[in-house]
Amino acid sequence: MKQILQPAHWARPKGYANGVAATGQQVFVAGMIGWDAECRFHSDDLVAQVRQALVNVVEVLAEAGASPEHITRMTWYLTDKREYAARAREIGAVFRELIGEFGIAMTAVQVAALIEDRALVEIEVTAVVGPDPNQV
Repeated sequence: MKQILQPAHWARPKGYANGVAATGQQVFVAGMIGWDAECRFHSDDLVAQVRQALVNVVEVLAEAGASPEHITRMTWYLTDKREYAARAREIGAVFRELIGEFGIAMTAVQVAALIEDRALVEIEVTAVVGPDPNQV
């Protein structure tokens, strides 16, 4: 069970939720980057890496019997906030395709670098499945 936390007098955020309350089994997904299951990058393009990182998130969630609708929190680490802003429409389309339009508490920060030199984005996720214990 998931509840969006939105104070009535606040402007509605676009593309994320200010807060989420949930009950059930917690699932924590480590930072996923834009490489495939064999740890190979297929592109140095930000949108392509976002797509692969989100595919990786979905695959890890599936291991816990979870899906994107169970995501309660995401943190994005980006090496270039200007490119992220300039390509927000493309990134949003990929996000909606792979994750959907679920209310998710999100944070995005620019970092000087990521551990993998070719990585342009790293996405960390928390999901909550339940409260039915048979779902996980």
